[in-house]
Amino acid sequence: MNTQDQLQETIELLVQKGKGILAADESDPTIAKRFDAIGVTSTEEHRRIYRSLILETPRLGDFISGIILFEETLGQRTGDGTALPELATRQGIVPGIKVDKGKGPLALSPGDEITQGLDGLAQRLEAYQIQGARFAKWRNVYHISDTTPSRLAIDANAEMLARYAAICQTQGIVPIVEPEVLMDGDHTIEHCAAVSEQVLHALFHALHRHHVILEHTLLKPSMITPGKSYPQKAVPTVVAEQTVRILRRTVPAALPSINFLSGGQTPEEATANLNAMNCLAPQPWELSFSYGRALQQPALQAWRGEPGNVMAAQAALYRRAELNGAARRGEYRPEMESAGG
Repeated sequence: MNTQDQLQETIELLVQKGKGILAADESDPTIAKRFDAIGVTSTEEHRRIYRSLILETPRLGDFISGIILFEETLGQRTGDGTALPELATRQGIVPGIKVDKGKGPLALSPGDEITQGLDGLAQRLEAYQIQGARFAKWRNVYHISDTTPSRLAIDANAEMLARYAAICQTQGIVPIVEPEVLMDGDHTIEHCAAVSEQVLHALFHALHRHHVILEHTLLKPSMITPGKSYPQKAVPTVVAEQTVRILRRTVPAALPSINFLSGGQTPEEATANLNAMNCLAPQPWELSFSYGRALQQPALQAWRGEPGNVMAAQAALYRRAELNGAARRGEYRPEMESAGG
């Protein structure tokens, strides 16, 4: 199979009606915070047990088409010796890998950040492929304030995402590009929309310059919302209208799917907002999810590190995936959150 056929096959597996992507690629500091909240120490063994629990959830592939893994997880095995990526494949879930090396300050641009990790990326991708990864993810962040993001930050981050995506495609790996406009702050939804429009315009110009094939690329953006500290939350219909308006202005129709990050929303908010988007007129791309905490939080709360809670945690994860599968079809209703569905 040539590289283009390989990319197309992976895209078709990832972009399925009623399904989305589970982000289980928390870095060591992030997973430590998640575990601290439930009274579990973040050791390699505890991380292995928890992520095995996720991938062993019965019928998770009903609603999850792909899973983004952390580098450590890609090399881990279950208690019976099965590689965790193989466990995903058995469920019909495509294994992927987070490949960026984290963010840091952007030089001479106070308040802005840039993501690192391009050095040696092609060689790392070759190794990840051997371990089972078929797609990758790279996250860049943009802070909203009176002075950020600067034009420099918008352009530099777009260039970084495009270079990463081009390297992935030369290796036969589908790239997910994640330009996250952060919710931190007290900005209005209109301010978020204006920044997001600039970010996405710059990103797709950069992808074009680097000859990235959009048909073999996925976008993982934030939804258009007010800042977390803004006094009034936006209802799902407003989030949906604002988000789709900006996407239609900036994202070419060639892109097969937009898989939103949850970005600090509660599980219920992330599902309701996605559902509202899918209740609008048909769009040129699929509107799906690539949630981390918004999918996993109920499972973590149910598990709490106790072996006897594994089945309850898996049931919570499956239910959250099921509700987001309904949102993919525009069929989610808030009353479905009750135990009776």
